[in-house]
Amino acid sequence: MLLTRPNAGCGMRYGITVTKKIGNAVVRNRMKRRFRELLRAILPEQGLPDSDHVLIGREGGIERDFDLLQQDLATALARAAKGQGDPPRRRRARR
Repeated sequence: MLLTRPNAGCGMRYGITVTKKIGNAVVRNRMKRRFRELLRAILPEQGLPDSDHVLIGREGGIERDFDLLQQDLATALARAAKGQGDPPRRRRARR
């Protein structure tokens, strides 16, 4: 999952999030390494300028072929550049 948000001229930045639901520390760190390599390869050419990019790890990301992950990220960045992303979720009411 990719989230993007303009950052008021701070340049192109990225963040990675993988929760404990995915697996133990070894699995989470492996997924983060794969995400970092993806971002290093794709973000300079296809990333949104002056935006923060956050990749959120989901189940199956470790088993997925690296080329397919690259295609998915490129597609998500192209959709974000066109403004075709999913609408923001409503905030939950505080209790």
